[in-house]
Amino acid sequence: MRNQVLIVAGPTAVGKTEAAIRLANRFDGEIISADSMQIYKYMDIGSAKPTPEEQSRAVHHLVDAVDPSVPFSVAEYQTLAKEAIRDVLSRGKLPIISGGTGLYVNSLIYDMDFSSPPGDPAYRRELEELAQREGSEALHRLLAEKDPAAARRIHPNNEKKIVRALEILREGQDRVKEFSESFQPTKDYDVILIGLERPRQDLYDRINRRVDLLMERGLVEEVQRLLDMGLQEANISMKGIGYKEIIGYLRGEYGREEAVDLVKKNTRHYAKRQLTWFRRYETMRWFSLSGGLSAERNLEPVFAFVREELAR
Repeated sequence: MRNQVLIVAGPTAVGKTEAAIRLANRFDGEIISADSMQIYKYMDIGSAKPTPEEQSRAVHHLVDAVDPSVPFSVAEYQTLAKEAIRDVLSRGKLPIISGGTGLYVNSLIYDMDFSSPPGDPAYRRELEELAQREGSEALHRLLAEKDPAAARRIHPNNEKKIVRALEILREGQDRVKEFSESFQPTKDYDVILIGLERPRQDLYDRINRRVDLLMERGLVEEVQRLLDMGLQEANISMKGIGYKEIIGYLRGEYGREEAVDLVKKNTRHYAKRQLTWFRRYETMRWFSLSGGLSAERNLEPVFAFVREELAR
């Protein structure tokens, strides 16, 4: 086997966990999580972490790897994930990246350099003060004057992205590069990209059922335990969907039923953003799981594609 890495991506609740396990079993692989919530310890229910039974069926890396009280960045993820990839490859096995966190997947597909210095703090403060006085629309107008194409791509309400674009222009670039231009594919290994999808209503029904199941399994109690451990809403780990909404419920901001509806709605919106993100990968091969994963034959097209790619 050459230095080949299989990436299985797609929206939440599409069926990545089961597909990755079956791929690991079929191709002698080990799974490396690319999920920004499952990497945290103690956050089992809300993150829909693979169960102990699922983890017993295939070796999993970067699950339960970080304490939720510790800030964790994509740069740190890239370091840990690439270490895991090298380890799996060194033992002659296939690394299978499975997850839906787009930035994590990006960091393994492209040579992303996280060591570059931050922008000018004074200029950033100036932009933030402008946004406070006149709103993010003022920042967006400024960007439109400097780089109309970038302004068309970036939503007027996305203040963080607008600020970064203006900083890039300030640093001397004549324009903000598009996604397809931003990164060069990594030379560390060859990437096989698989995208899993389902018809929208099928996916949304699965999301709604999953949220109901998470509540039955004790999501509210899990969030309360995390709060009792000293975690707060300000912790990055607690900003994940499923956690922030339950915190609001525990604070009495709304009832249990509204909290459940919020988790479902926010998860559906997140799934839509994930699909938009992953569809930008031109080399990704998409497979529909509309037939379900109840039978091995439903993954045969995926197995056939991977077998062919590994033989190249």
